[in-house]
Amino acid sequence: MTDRVIIFDTTLRDGEQALKASLTVKEKLQIALALERLGVDVMEVGFPVSSQGDFESVQTIARHIKNSRVAALSRAVDKDIDAAYEALKVAEAFRIHTFIASSALHVEAKLKRTFDEVVEMAVAAVKRARNYTDDVEFSCEDAGRTGIDNICRIVEAAINAGATTVNIPDTVGYCLPTEYGNIIAQVRNRVPNIDKAVISVHCHNDLGMATANSLTAVQNGARQIECTINGIGERAGNTALEEVVMAIKIRQELFGVDTRINTQEIHRVSQMVSQLCNMPIQPNKAIVGSNAFAHSSGIHQDGMLKNKNTYEIMSPETIGLKKEKLNLTARSGRAAVKGHMADMGYTEQDYDLDKLYDAFLKLADKKGQVFDYDLEALAFIDMQQGDEDRLVLDKLSAHSTKEYPATAFVQLQLDGEKLSTSSIGGNGPVDAVYNAILTLTGLDIKMSHYHLTAKGEGAEALGQVDIVVEHEGRKFHGVGLATDIVESSALALVHAINAIYRAHKVADIKHHKAVGA
Repeated sequence: MTDRVIIFDTTLRDGEQALKASLTVKEKLQIALALERLGVDVMEVGFPVSSQGDFESVQTIARHIKNSRVAALSRAVDKDIDAAYEALKVAEAFRIHTFIASSALHVEAKLKRTFDEVVEMAVAAVKRARNYTDDVEFSCEDAGRTGIDNICRIVEAAINAGATTVNIPDTVGYCLPTEYGNIIAQVRNRVPNIDKAVISVHCHNDLGMATANSLTAVQNGARQIECTINGIGERAGNTALEEVVMAIKIRQELFGVDTRINTQEIHRVSQMVSQLCNMPIQPNKAIVGSNAFAHSSGIHQDGMLKNKNTYEIMSPETIGLKKEKLNLTARSGRAAVKGHMADMGYTEQDYDLDKLYDAFLKLADKKGQVFDYDLEALAFIDMQQGDEDRLVLDKLSAHSTKEYPATAFVQLQLDGEKLSTSSIGGNGPVDAVYNAILTLTGLDIKMSHYHLTAKGEGAEALGQVDIVVEHEGRKFHGVGLATDIVESSALALVHAINAIYRAHKVADIKHHKAVGA
């Protein structure tokens, strides 16, 4: 008989805080639905009081998620807790997660209060949250640097006030595994009412200990792990969901616990989060890195040929990584495309089949044969496009030689009106194209990040361009995909500009509402 460890995913809250550009509501919902299929027990999807945009995204996700509990973060402040409830109340099941710092450094330097006052604030916050729901989580921020007596005191008080989960976070990644495990063990043994709450852990990876600390905590009685897909998060990141889940699965005889995660969804969700968040996965990343199942050593290859278990403790199929199939061409119909998407784990709700099929035909005409990873890349791009794009790339031509400056001709459609211009100069064809697009739109944009990656292999691989641009103090992410890198670069800028236009539209709506009020 095994205990179950609750998997609390905070990709859309703690993870999103570390991104170069904020996600759209559509992108957040896409990730939330993927997390639901993955089987996370709880997903923390935002900090509603922080902005109207965050409030609306939490509310949208709460309305759509049915099989996971939706959580929102709040400080130990009345308005935060009230905002969290207002955003979450449309959910079938929700949790309010409230926190306050407990370490002497935070209490004295940041909060400028006594510890007694902090305990009072924690109790008041939990009680207020309990007015809205019987599922309340309390976190004592920076517990890793808090004296054990104070941790036990504030945890006991929070449970008495009604907290059903108590989180002991290593907020700055300070602890070593034996040290952190001892903290959890003491909380479990010294807090008299601990049997009324689940002990949770939230570890950061500043010293590379997040996974080890979380697993050691489980061995000492913790039964909830807070984590993110691919370990994204503040600074060096959070505990990686895929690492703790697979460690528990592979070494179940050691841990004696289990999770309800559908591990065959791990690879797909990992790729989705990487794509939508513009956070590339390092090749040697455990579980989900591109080299995680690669074997280049002669000795390793020989062993693998004789018995896969010689150098693989898990199979690629365990995390949903399947061999690529090559049998899609321009003659393949919608049913074949839909079938390949289903084989990769996608449901009809994940993508627009008509849009995907049109993009597939255009790519098939250029490449001849289309791989599953091409199809998946096209689907990811569709996920990031807006429902109403004001700007569309119509025509593009760029030329560059060693002797002469690069030139570009660009034709766009802006709100249905065709605009065109030519541009000469710049540092190359991409620069010339960008100059032409910015001339036509008249926007003041500064490029802060440009990244080109190949999707697939060989001369006909798709080129994906990810950019981050700055406009009026905000950062916007753009992504483009094409067999030609100049075209993919242009599409990335057009995508970013459409995001800017949508931000302008939201700002105008808020302004009119404010004036009307």
